[in-house]
Amino acid sequence: MHPISILSKVLFFVLIIFSLSGLINSPIALTLGIGYALIFQHPYANVSQQAVKWLLKIAVIGLGFGMYMDEALAAGKDGFFLTLFSIVLTLSLGFALGKLFKLDKKLTHLLSSGTAICGGSAIAAVAPVIRAKNEDISIALAVVFILNAIALLLFPYIGSLLDLSQYHFGLWSAIAIHDTSSVVGAAQAYGNEALSIATTVKLARALWIIPLSLFSILLFKGKEKRIKTPWFIFLFLIAILINTYTPFPESLSIKITSISRSLLVLTLFLIGTSLSKNRVKAAGIKPMILGSTLWIVISISSLLAILMWY
Repeated sequence: MHPISILSKVLFFVLIIFSLSGLINSPIALTLGIGYALIFQHPYANVSQQAVKWLLKIAVIGLGFGMYMDEALAAGKDGFFLTLFSIVLTLSLGFALGKLFKLDKKLTHLLSSGTAICGGSAIAAVAPVIRAKNEDISIALAVVFILNAIALLLFPYIGSLLDLSQYHFGLWSAIAIHDTSSVVGAAQAYGNEALSIATTVKLARALWIIPLSLFSILLFKGKEKRIKTPWFIFLFLIAILINTYTPFPESLSIKITSISRSLLVLTLFLIGTSLSKNRVKAAGIKPMILGSTLWIVISISSLLAILMWY
C-alpha cells in the first residue's frame, strides 16, 4: 500500500476522534474536512456519504432535547411577525438571486434556509429533506460560518455606534445572525438583557425549522406523486415535547444534547471531506455573494423594522 494512502487513512480516523472529542467547534471541523479533501483523496467516500445522511438526522433529533416548547412559544410572541417577515423575505430574495446568478437550486435553498432561520442547524435539517449533495451542504455551511464569524465581531460595534437599547440589540441579533452560538456571543458582549432577549427569541426562531422542512419537501418533490415523510423532523418535534411536558431527567437531556452536538461536529467534518477541488471551482464566488447579499439585506431591513415598530 502506498505510504500516502496509509497516511490519509490514519489521519482520517484521527480527525474523526478529534471531532468527537469536544475540543473543536463546528466551523473548525468543517475547515479541517475541507483542508483534508483538498490535500488527500477520500479513502472512504461512499461510506462517509451514507454516514452523513444518518448522522445529520440523528443530531437534529437529539438537539430537540435541548429545547422547551413553552419557552420558545412564549419568546416568539414579541418577534413573531418580524421573524415571519424575515423568513419570507430571505427565501423569496434567495430564490430570485439564485436564478439571477444561475446557481444550483438546492444550493440556493440551503443558503437561503441557513440565512432565514438558524444557520447550520437549518441547513442540517433541510439538506436530507431535499436530498442535497454533500458538496452543496459543505459550501452552504462554509458561507454561513464565515458570515457568522463576521457578525460576532461586527454587531456589538454597530449596536454601540447606533446606541441601540439592550432590547433592540437582543431582538436584532436573534433575527439577523445565523447560528445560535454567534447570536449568544454577540448579545453577551452587548449586555445581560440583550443576551436574555436574544436567546429566547432565537429559541423560538429555531422552531421554524419544522414548517421550513415541510415547505422544502413540497418545493423539491419534483415529478414524484408521493411526498416522503421527513420522519426525523417529526421526531425532533417529539423530542421537544418530551423535554417540555414529561418528567424527563434534565441530566439526561443535557447528555443527549451534548452527544448530538458532538455528532453534528463530526458530521460537518465528514461533509467537509466531500468537497472536491472541482466543485469549489465550479461554484466560484457566487455562493458567497448570494449569502452575503441575503445577510446584509435581512440585517438592514430587520433593524429598520425593529427601530420603527418595536
